[in-house]
Amino acid sequence: MGDVPHPLAQLRGLAEGRHGSTLRVVVVGAGYWGPNLARNFGRSPDWELAAVCDLDVAKAAVLGAPFGAPAFPSLDEALDTVEADAVAIATPARTHHGVALTALAAGKHVLIEKPLADTWEKGADLVREAEEHGLVLMADHTYCYTPAVQKIREIILDGDLGDLLYIDSVRINLGLVQPDVNVFWDLAPHDLSILDYVLPDGLAPEAVSAHGADPLGTGRDCVGHLTFDLPDGAMAHIHVNWLSPTKIRQMVIGGTRRTLVWDDLNPQQRLSVYDRGVQLPRKGPRGGLERRDAAVSYRLGDTWSPALPEREALGAMVAEFAGAIRSGRSPATSGESALRVLGILEASNRSVTHHGAQAAVAALDGVPGAAGAKDASVVDIAGHAHRTPLVESGAAQESGS
Repeated sequence: MGDVPHPLAQLRGLAEGRHGSTLRVVVVGAGYWGPNLARNFGRSPDWELAAVCDLDVAKAAVLGAPFGAPAFPSLDEALDTVEADAVAIATPARTHHGVALTALAAGKHVLIEKPLADTWEKGADLVREAEEHGLVLMADHTYCYTPAVQKIREIILDGDLGDLLYIDSVRINLGLVQPDVNVFWDLAPHDLSILDYVLPDGLAPEAVSAHGADPLGTGRDCVGHLTFDLPDGAMAHIHVNWLSPTKIRQMVIGGTRRTLVWDDLNPQQRLSVYDRGVQLPRKGPRGGLERRDAAVSYRLGDTWSPALPEREALGAMVAEFAGAIRSGRSPATSGESALRVLGILEASNRSVTHHGAQAAVAALDGVPGAAGAKDASVVDIAGHAHRTPLVESGAAQESGS
């Protein structure tokens, strides 16, 4: 008797047999992000917009009308009425888990806007469910599909920057104080998902340190700083802020050969690569101050700006979703990558609660499992190294809501 085909292959065959080369998707949520998803799915040659769901059915009907897609007040009703291969979720984070489980139980592939869920455990549950049912679970980490981030990934993987020394990211603006999440959960997922995508081995810090502030007394942090280690002694720092009168979207990635600067608000020159920096000393017999004074030098070279194509990131994202479904592969921004981002966000909450103490990040070992406390060398404010247990993953934490 032959091998039993994987459920994903069976579902893919049914979808292609029923709709030819076109997949059908139900968009859930007609608020801020849902219209963008509906528009891109509706215009994509890979997709047909099957329905739009929202408690405000009139709003959902407006989104679906240009594409002939009916509106429904609930996902259950939509799936009972129309044929669909996938569900795209653009609802508040606290609802992601329940809506996604409904879709997965119905045998539908799932796309979820950031964050994957409002807790790591719920996100891990979704990853497990998708794996068990052989379904694609994808995170809508839109920035990863922009031409700029695609180019950053290419430059890093080609080794043009050399070994990474540091990453410094700033994402600040005068923005709305969110009702259900703090500034880390609102803004940092963009930067974290980008780093997970462009770094050769993704993001896998054992611990993070975070400081937050709520100077307006809103009940949630409005300003935040997040730091964690990268491989080989490098360091990443992310600054997020809802209270800045100026908007800045900038990331600096420094390497041993070159430094890359991404200014997302400069359409004329989003990326700049600088052949300038500190010349690393070669190891030799000298030591201490003598070696330092003799070795320090600076490299002053050219600056160049890579050409970038003009295309909408969401168009590339929905095409990637279709490609992952048809080929049975993991998407570029998979549920696992979104879970790595969630782990860092939850650890940032614990660190803020404990005044910046390092907090352990939940680990993914193939199929997600429970994470325990880890021991690590922590340096206190005075600079004295000592052995201290990290804040435990199961410790009480601020939810940001």
